Amino acid sequence: MFGMFKAASGINGLALLTICGFLFYYGLPAISWEFLTEAPRNSMTEGGIWPCIVGTFLLAFGSMLVAFPLGVASAIYLNEYATNPKVGRIIRLGINNLAGVPSVVFGLFGLAFFVTFLQMGVSIMAGVLTLGALTLPVIIGTAEEALRSVPNTYREASLGLGATKWQTISKVVLPAALPGMLTGAILGLSRAAGETAAIMFTAAVFYTPKMPNSVFSDVMALPYHVYVLATAGTEIEKTRHLQYGTSLVLVALVLGMNLVAIWLRARLQKKL
Repeated sequence: MFGMFKAASGINGLALLTICGFLFYYGLPAISWEFLTEAPRNSMTEGGIWPCIVGTFLLAFGSMLVAFPLGVASAIYLNEYATNPKVGRIIRLGINNLAGVPSVVFGLFGLAFFVTFLQMGVSIMAGVLTLGALTLPVIIGTAEEALRSVPNTYREASLGLGATKWQTISKVVLPAALPGMLTGAILGLSRAAGETAAIMFTAAVFYTPKMPNSVFSDVMALPYHVYVLATAGTEIEKTRHLQYGTSLVLVALVLGMNLVAIWLRARLQKKL
């Protein structure tokens, strides 16, 4: 069995290295200062992807600002306050089912509810809320597991010293569980940054010459930009190197955001 596990890990690692090597080989020649700092031009066959980088950053971190507090609050209720096991099982079943819903369904939901019903239009806000709903199940699951990992002796000692239940949760349990909760935030951030279907109906546009000036502005985004260049562009073959370059930047951006989150989690763990 251990041999099978090692073989599976080796196959996964080899696949990852192959994909990264493929992107580096074809995408690295497209990377330049102009490519990283300018907007697309000439039917997107020239110029750069700076608006796409900004849009991806805003959508990914905005979704975390929405999903992380809601996910942690939901996990606190399920683990610390829910006294009816049947209700808890029903809620967890709903969360697990929500985690398996395809991202395009979230995109259609965002289009119907945020864009049309709430009249937000195709905007950063609509995209952030849609991505927040998409990543919420992952954050709730990891946050609840992090709360479960905190020993009950912590709670008993705090309550024994006269602290209230909420003081125990906010001052003792949450700080101890926060590093584990950040794992869910890292996973959610990675998924939000790489989503296409969820933002193509709610936030991302084919091309916009201006940078966003409010949360109700539309934006360009790296994953949707790759999709457009590869399928809907007027000069698909001429933009092939730009497609690989944009994909490489997207991978690097997600890796960079994950490394920052991992570094923050490591610092919190050292303090504890």
